[in-house]
Amino acid sequence: PMTLPVAHEPMLLLAVTEFVANSAAFTYFTAGALRRNISSNMLPRQFPLQLRTKSMEVFSSQLQERYPDHPMELHLWAHRQPLLSFHPDALHGSLFSSAEAFVVLPNATRVPAFLLDIDANVTGKPTITRNRVGGTVRLTGLVPNPELARGLLVPQVKRLETLLKFGLWLFGVPQANSKCCPVLSP
Repeated sequence: PMTLPVAHEPMLLLAVTEFVANSAAFTYFTAGALRRNISSNMLPRQFPLQLRTKSMEVFSSQLQERYPDHPMELHLWAHRQPLLSFHPDALHGSLFSSAEAFVVLPNATRVPAFLLDIDANVTGKPTITRNRVGGTVRLTGLVPNPELARGLLVPQVKRLETLLKFGLWLFGVPQANSKCCPVLSP
């Protein structure tokens, strides 16, 4: 049970429970809204690893041998509903996702390369600065679990984990933080 403070002056009071947040996560998950396809042309040029078999050779030499310098695609999706919990200092979330990589052939056919389950833990902290509400997001854990499926080429997971952490730290978390822009202003 929550007790809301008594307001003696005009104010906006917003209360969200874990039930509401987890219901929203369930709705997004059930509706299939937690899916994203990433092609090689979507990555920033400054990203140290492009989605091409030549770049992925570090993780799986078989990719470059079988498909020399072909573009690749990543299909990302939640394989389980995200779980959210509220604490006095922050919002904690567990994300359960999968990433499947494909090699794109010249005729636009996609050949499965590997499938990787990736579980991540994030922490979000709300901030209030001069009548503005915002927040920050921080990656607190990332656990890739390699899975062999349909004879796919499994990459060296430890190297891929390092790259995923770097990519999330360099691009994912800043992008999430930019979306946590101030929502209220005078």
